[in-house]
Amino acid sequence: MISLAATRETKGNEFGPVVTVGVLFFIFGFVTWLNGPLITFVKLAFHLDDVSAFLVPMAFYLSYFFLALPASAVLHRTGMKKGMALGLFVMAIGAVAFGHFTTARQYTGTLTGLFVIGAGLSLLQTASNPYVCILGPSESAARRIAFMGICNKFAGFLAPLVFGALVLRGLDHFDARVKAAATPEAREMLLNAFAAQVHVPYMIMAALLALLAIWIARSGLPDIRSGSSDDTLADAGYIFRCPHLWLGVLCLFLYVGLEVLAGDAIGIYGSGFNLPLDATRLFTSYTLFAMLVGYVVGLLLIPRFISQQGYLAMSAALGVLLTFGAYLTNGYTSVAFIASLGFANAMMWPAIFPLAIRNLGRHTETGSALLIMGVVGGALMPYAFAILKQHIDFQLAYLVLAVPSYLYIFYYGLRGCGVEHRSI
Repeated sequence: MISLAATRETKGNEFGPVVTVGVLFFIFGFVTWLNGPLITFVKLAFHLDDVSAFLVPMAFYLSYFFLALPASAVLHRTGMKKGMALGLFVMAIGAVAFGHFTTARQYTGTLTGLFVIGAGLSLLQTASNPYVCILGPSESAARRIAFMGICNKFAGFLAPLVFGALVLRGLDHFDARVKAAATPEAREMLLNAFAAQVHVPYMIMAALLALLAIWIARSGLPDIRSGSSDDTLADAGYIFRCPHLWLGVLCLFLYVGLEVLAGDAIGIYGSGFNLPLDATRLFTSYTLFAMLVGYVVGLLLIPRFISQQGYLAMSAALGVLLTFGAYLTNGYTSVAFIASLGFANAMMWPAIFPLAIRNLGRHTETGSALLIMGVVGGALMPYAFAILKQHIDFQLAYLVLAVPSYLYIFYYGLRGCGVEHRSI
């Protein structure tokens, strides 16, 4: 078992663990970024409106809010390595539930399966993000997380393409067949067959997640702990004296909301211009490709040419400009601006996370859990977009949500991350 202090002596051996954890980031990137095409899928399979379809990211990301702190308590007992393996097992259970209930066209069960997958991911991310930060010097943490982001977003780029090829082929033709069905029974048969297409892929996913969990549990990864749970409980008030952490939680909340808006909601955004379904189902991949490029650029620039907080502020400013570009244009051009936000968003998580948990010592797991709770922004902001666009123009709704969020992230990069520890 390696303590936080002991990692200072093992920085030269970080390459192997970083690559292994990169595999984890690829896996949960693939699972996470299925939500975009899943919104389109459930809208058709369950015959839903936009607000109901956006319960997909709502169920998925709400689990982070409710389970991140319990995940921290679990990690205090298990250590980060066993915690990551346990998270993968929980994800496998969720994948089985999702495949079963979706095939049966029970939407509540489908959302429950997504919630369980998100629960496993909350445990996995509560462990893996600080794990990557701790494996080397803090000033280059953004670079290591950027490598994780490349793995994550490459998987995210592939996920809609793979899901589209297996499940969402010929959507426009299928939608026309459903609308032209001669009887309600014929329509239900079509929808049942469409929903059942997810069963085999999700059973395969569950098996792979379980095998990966066994591999991680038996691997040679160093099992890092940042401190004992007794020490943490004895000085729990320390967390409340760290403004940079709490400002970082809000920053991460807004960032994840923006990331999910640009990645998962882009298909619904494109449908506002009456673009064909066969085109909109691939839009998430475009955003993820832009994020992938952004990670590569960030990996090259940080910290050699610019600090992680400076790059964060610059990325937020670019986000504001691209959002106005999307608002002032139409059709595929506007969608291209939204997809380009992936580039602006790419290095935000890698910068925010290490800035927010720096100097927390034995409270690192608790601080990480609070930041993971901020992932609930991915549930609330897209849902707010779905509701707002019922009352105002959908492009204006996007602008109203995105611009103030980017401005706050700009503030955190310039000033908020440097707010000093307060004594009580």
